[in-house]
Amino acid sequence: MALLDPVVAPRIAVTRLVTGLLQGLLLYWLYSTAQDKVWPATEAYLLGPLMLISLLLPILLVSSLGHMSAKRIGLWMAGAAVVLAVLAWHDVARGAEHVIWGNYKPGAPLRVISAQLFGFCVVGFYIAHALVLAGAQDGQRIARYTTYFEIAWKLGIQLLFSLLFVLGLWLVLWLGGQLFLLIKLSFLKKLLGQAWFVIPVICFAFSFAIHITDVRPSIVRGIRTLLLVLLSWLMPIAAVLVSGFLLTLPFIGFERLWATRHAASVLLGMAGVLVVLINAAFQNGEVGHGVARGIRLGTRLACLLLPWVVGIAIYALTLRVMSHGWTADRLIAAACLLVATCYAAGYAWAASKYGDWLHLIANVNVATAFVTLLVLFALFSPLADPARISVASQMARLDSGKVSVDKFDFEYLRFQGARYGQAALQELTKRTTGPDAAIVRARAEAMLKRQNRLDETGALSDVSINLTLRPATAKLPDSFLRQDWTQVSPAWRLPACLKRAGPQCDAYLMDFDGDGKEDVLLISNDPRASSVLLAEKEDGSWTARGQIPTDALRCKPLREKLQAGEFQLVPPKVRELEVDGQRVPMTLYTPEDEVSCPDETVPGL
Repeated sequence: MALLDPVVAPRIAVTRLVTGLLQGLLLYWLYSTAQDKVWPATEAYLLGPLMLISLLLPILLVSSLGHMSAKRIGLWMAGAAVVLAVLAWHDVARGAEHVIWGNYKPGAPLRVISAQLFGFCVVGFYIAHALVLAGAQDGQRIARYTTYFEIAWKLGIQLLFSLLFVLGLWLVLWLGGQLFLLIKLSFLKKLLGQAWFVIPVICFAFSFAIHITDVRPSIVRGIRTLLLVLLSWLMPIAAVLVSGFLLTLPFIGFERLWATRHAASVLLGMAGVLVVLINAAFQNGEVGHGVARGIRLGTRLACLLLPWVVGIAIYALTLRVMSHGWTADRLIAAACLLVATCYAAGYAWAASKYGDWLHLIANVNVATAFVTLLVLFALFSPLADPARISVASQMARLDSGKVSVDKFDFEYLRFQGARYGQAALQELTKRTTGPDAAIVRARAEAMLKRQNRLDETGALSDVSINLTLRPATAKLPDSFLRQDWTQVSPAWRLPACLKRAGPQCDAYLMDFDGDGKEDVLLISNDPRASSVLLAEKEDGSWTARGQIPTDALRCKPLREKLQAGEFQLVPPKVRELEVDGQRVPMTLYTPEDEVSCPDETVPGL
């Protein structure tokens, strides 16, 4: 790669800085139109692509200048713009309502592009840009692995230090503003609060930082070398830890692993760490026998262990999907596991070839980079939209009876199902068949009224639609149904099923205090389970009296027996003190009084 020097090639430096400034001005214009709700902010299908292109394309252009011919740059920018526009159009069409910047107002979000799309575009175009730059330098479509290695690490370090430079600049400006405030001058503080100043300055500083790191390749190379050396020495430690985990697992049993409910995500995270550390030790593939023996053995062992880690993660995710169906998070996890499988199979193949320094890893990395780009494009295009697939999966489970109405997540359709979830809720409001059709219609209609996840005003007119009575023949008191739960204090004690449509609770009617009136015990269906005992006061209003220990609620066998009616009310083990006519309850914390959960197998993500 040709060495850039701002003295030798001043036009490149000027072009980069002008590009950064123009990017800032363009983004400020889009921001201001969105604030004023004028064109093009009034056209979502125009604003979304413009926003995404303005955020990412100038950075690609700044990085390309001086390393590619004008023709190649033009073709690459045109292709990248088309892909960004297509992804943004689909994001808008699917009903994503997120805010990249600006003042977020619950219930009235600015419809631009989803933060998730932006994040994955950063990752995807980082990979694609490294592939394009390497191909341009070597003059061929598939470059040498050494070139890929050099450019990929250089780009990563450039981006990291450019962000740090922008943060450092902002810290200096903020401190300068505080200095002037000491002498009663507030102009700089006010300036830092103006979008017309902030946005262009950030973009200009970012372009400046990219240029400085580009013309000082020796500094970048030195940082990379130090970082790789430090990371490579973590490789033996990681290999030993993973080996210990895998060897212990058969003796402990998989039940404890599944009971965590997040086994797949932890295993996937460890697989990602192993991939990074393996590459830190492998570097450009030319270090060979210069690598310390401990690192060599640890790297080969990690390559052989990686398929086991990924395989267990796939199994954990499969169990979770079989039990609860697909969600967007599980689909993204499955996509990540597909990429991880490519690494795992390829690295194990490379490790099986003795007598060399895992040279096949180079081929695996290049091939997996292209697979990653295809997977990312599929996830954020109509091909494999997680929202579309997950909504179809959840609806199929409801229609087939695999999930009961009281456990069906209407809230997921409303706030994570994008336009597909809205369409599904509209369909459920018209359902007339099935034993629970009336309940389904009521819950779907109430959910559609909610503007956001925190909306607790006006959307829930009948709390009974959120409650499943235990036993089913029980009847809630009229005063309970008439209660205005927004007036019950403190509000944090009440479960979400009393505040907004969507969250479900089991409602148990029984007389806990022996006063002749039925109390209501609500136990949330949320995995983080909360409960509250509600009692009727003399004036007919209701108040929160107590709760059940959370550990008991999270125990699946105990919950199932409770729902089946296999319980009874018993007097406390320890009597209370009465002093001067006042009862002083005893809080018990001895081990024999703790709730123990029978052994169970819970497939978990």
